Amino acid sequence: MHGLFHPERPAAAYDAFIPDALPRARAQRDWTPADGALPALYISHGAPPLFDDGPWIRELFAWAQALPRPRAILIVSAHWENAPLALSAPAAHTPLVYDFGGFHPRYYQMRYDTPDAGHLARRVAAMMPRGQAPHQHGERGLDHGAWVPLMAMYPLGDIPVLQLSLPTHEPGRLMDLGRRLAPLRREGVLVVGSGFMTHGLPFTTREMITEGVVPGWSSDFDAWAADALERGDVEELAAYAQRAPGMPYAHPTPDHFLPVFVTLGSADDAERPARTVIDGYMMGLARRSFELG
Repeated sequence: MHGLFHPERPAAAYDAFIPDALPRARAQRDWTPADGALPALYISHGAPPLFDDGPWIRELFAWAQALPRPRAILIVSAHWENAPLALSAPAAHTPLVYDFGGFHPRYYQMRYDTPDAGHLARRVAAMMPRGQAPHQHGERGLDHGAWVPLMAMYPLGDIPVLQLSLPTHEPGRLMDLGRRLAPLRREGVLVVGSGFMTHGLPFTTREMITEGVVPGWSSDFDAWAADALERGDVEELAAYAQRAPGMPYAHPTPDHFLPVFVTLGSADDAERPARTVIDGYMMGLARRSFELG
């Protein structure tokens, strides 16, 4: 049976996307100080099946094209929980982390050779409290929560990218971290939280995978989050574990929702209504992705 998990030609949708995308990516206008701060983004990032979903690839690319080309990208992924705070290796061409299993070998051969991000690493370290500089990894590359969506958004791979770990499960502390990072947006750095708006993988069913059936726990949580984001209700979002419908099925572990709070913290005003850019579902899971100025 073919589908997003077992495509007839792995990453064929991505291969079809590239010839048109690369010239457009090369023509993208660079960010300048006159543009002001870039928005803070939260992205539902997918996994290798994203490369077989042509419409989703193009949605992510169109989002990136609607913005000036950033000078650098700082991304916090659900797939790297580490305390104390840590940064990925900044060197150019650091090998990727293939932190997934059971897929076609093609996905383990994909590359995203971004330039040196040493300047951004030093800038982030300087923004942390005295004595709390993040640990700088020498070898850890970008995990799939970073490189998968960025290969769709910025397929040239010519923008420095640095990944920051999730150091806590506490929404308030993650928002404080985002506030420290907020000045980067005014320097042309795109600050991205990467997760998935619902991520109940232990509760997926055959119907969700093969027929796209959306369970109530996924749609209910997504509708609740959309409403809270539209109202700028940070207190409600921070109490998701207790207040959100669909819990704990929508997030049996918190990792894919927590990047929301880094995004909110790095925005100019976390209580300003967020703008949803991508919505809908993939295999029953909510893809809601948004930006805040």
